Amino acid sequence: MKRSSEEWQKLLSEDVYYVCREKGTEAPFTGALLHNKETGEYCCACCQAALFHSQSKFESGCGWPAFSEPANKQAVRYETDHSHGMHRIEVLCNQCDAHLGHVFQDGPAPTGQRYCINSAAMQFRGEK
Repeated sequence: MKRSSEEWQKLLSEDVYYVCREKGTEAPFTGALLHNKETGEYCCACCQAALFHSQSKFESGCGWPAFSEPANKQAVRYETDHSHGMHRIEVLCNQCDAHLGHVFQDGPAPTGQRYCINSAAMQFRGEK
């Protein structure tokens, strides 16, 4: 899903645009989905693609929603990120290239991964 910056700005709120299109980060412990415990799926705020299932969400204490794995291997893609003087692995929506957050290798078994994802980058779709 390719759109120009101008098109995205018209479609998204200022916060969502900043996080998803400008690779921003919301302040820790402020995201609307951080403490969500409902059953369902977390979808991309830009294109509504399914990204993560509630079953993979866990309390990491990092300040952002954390997941142990994506909804499926094709849901996200990865890029090396050297911003802010750090080496990290950026997580992006595979469908629309929205910046979601980063993945770290300090998560729970069995994956050992912690997908640290901005609430602003997602919409929650509860089970009916």
